[in-house]
Amino acid sequence: MLCRSCAGWLRSLPTLRLRAPGSPPAWNSARLPALPVWAAASVSAASPGDWYEALAASAPVRTAEEVLLGAQEATGLPWWGNIILSTVALRGAVTLPLAAYQHYILAKVENLQPEIKDIAKRLNQEVAVCARQFGWSKRVARLTYLKNMRRLVSELYVRDNCHPFKATVLVWVQLPMWVFISVALRNLSTGATRSDAGISVQEQLAAGGTLWFPDLTAVDSTWILPVSVGVVNLLIVEIFALQKIGTSRFQMYVTNFVRAVSVLMIPVAATVPSALVLYWLCSSLMGLAQNLLLRSPGFRQLCRIPPSKSDSETPYRDLSAAFCAKFLSRKQ
Repeated sequence: MLCRSCAGWLRSLPTLRLRAPGSPPAWNSARLPALPVWAAASVSAASPGDWYEALAASAPVRTAEEVLLGAQEATGLPWWGNIILSTVALRGAVTLPLAAYQHYILAKVENLQPEIKDIAKRLNQEVAVCARQFGWSKRVARLTYLKNMRRLVSELYVRDNCHPFKATVLVWVQLPMWVFISVALRNLSTGATRSDAGISVQEQLAAGGTLWFPDLTAVDSTWILPVSVGVVNLLIVEIFALQKIGTSRFQMYVTNFVRAVSVLMIPVAATVPSALVLYWLCSSLMGLAQNLLLRSPGFRQLCRIPPSKSDSETPYRDLSAAFCAKFLSRKQ
């Protein structure tokens, strides 16, 4: 007797409308909705030459400038200390909780993998039975399997409230914040912004450096800051790559792309004011510390991240051993 789930698939099959190869999609014949007035105005007003000016004058960048100026006035620190303190505070208050939430979601998704594999095995067997009984082609059987597998996996994600897309919230917050603060610091360094007292912030930044970069509005001629940014970013990439076992070809391509971006950041950082590079370096160091902290079993337990199969009781020892095996063993 045919199982009830297979019967449900049969009822759903007539609703599938497969498009023949080469035929135009159905939405081509429908009239596309017009853009809203505000969207059309922004598109027509923007041109390739002034997109940066629009970004530099945007509300998020102005807010970032106010945060930096407010922090400097509240603490009275020199600008190099204000940049470091503001970076640590923002990364600790915003991105660290989001990173912990990301690991929480990923741990729950990892713990679902055995159940997903078991469902996939049983579903494959049931689809094979239905295909033989009703004479389905391989294409129909495959489409039926994929459609129901997606539905069942989505139900598991809803049941455990752990859809993988939620793990991307960190990227959607961290990347815009990094861009807005970088543009805000560039505005302050080029004299595009003045404080409420009318004092030029550019003059304050010019005298607000330390050590080998006393002028935060000038580039770092020693290349110490740019090279440090590249090295720290590469270290983050390698730590992330070491924890991946059995990486796919696509993941390898992504890792190599991020490596290339980290290296290209060095000459880019050598052409911008030192205030930006100092922020980039502090942000990268916080990202490295955040990555290491979220490996700690005690911190993961404090954040209520569910234990998973990939967890280790000695994560730092394992990381050191993997690093030595990958890089130091090649030299021997």
